Amino acid sequence: MRMWARKLKQISAVVLMIAAVGVFFLIFAAIVIAILVKGLPGLSLDLVTKLPESGLYLGGGGGVLNAIVGSLLVGFGATVLALSVSLPLVLFINLYLRRGARLAEAVRFSLDVLWGVPSIVYGACGVAVMLAVGMRGSLLAAVVVVALIEVPILSRAFDEVVRLVPRELDEAVLSLGASLRTLAFRVVLRAVLPGLVTAALLAFGRGIGDAAAVMLVAGYQDGIPANPLEPVATLPLAIFFLVSTPGAQARGYAAGMVLVLLIVFFSLFSRYVGKRLSSHRIGD
Repeated sequence: MRMWARKLKQISAVVLMIAAVGVFFLIFAAIVIAILVKGLPGLSLDLVTKLPESGLYLGGGGGVLNAIVGSLLVGFGATVLALSVSLPLVLFINLYLRRGARLAEAVRFSLDVLWGVPSIVYGACGVAVMLAVGMRGSLLAAVVVVALIEVPILSRAFDEVVRLVPRELDEAVLSLGASLRTLAFRVVLRAVLPGLVTAALLAFGRGIGDAAAVMLVAGYQDGIPANPLEPVATLPLAIFFLVSTPGAQARGYAAGMVLVLLIVFFSLFSRYVGKRLSSHRIGD
């Protein structure tokens, strides 16, 4: 009886796992099919290569090139800024603090809380700061707010990768007389570079797809910003305007296709880069 009960538990677990995988692929397929069916009729070369003309969001002509470029600018700037904060933060709590230190655990807890905060809250805080300093919606404001959203994502992902580095490696390097700075930037950083690059590219994908926070702080313009203090259009905002307009819904779903394809591209690119860096590191 015990053997049959054990086998029943194993079969039940396998069935549940297969069912979970099946549900996941059904949801994924439903989203992709819905976007393709509704977006393909509105997809055209003009949509991705031209700036919006007068009345685009009321059914007029033109495209969303300004929103595509704006999303890439916001995502790239935010990821660079988030990396400049996350990288030294994670190296500090893992190498300069002893393992299990209360400060390190407090930082990790804070990052977990920040990860769970909705992006609309970041946007609302950004608006409050902008009003306090007399700043209007701009590319710079969008970059800063999206960077705050990316910091906990990058930091926690990078933290888990750094904690996988064997403690014996740290001790061996320090025993040879190397400084903590040398250990951090020449040994640990090199060892975890594939994971860091993958995390950065995935965070970039999150940055270009964020809507709630950017909607509050980025502003909008039909052109491409000439400097960081000008408003910037983003794809999520353009999709919202187009889908909300009865005569332009097809182009709204087409713009959604473009956004999804960008995220898929950077996700696949992150996997490719991570594998290439890992193979080079093993070869070295």
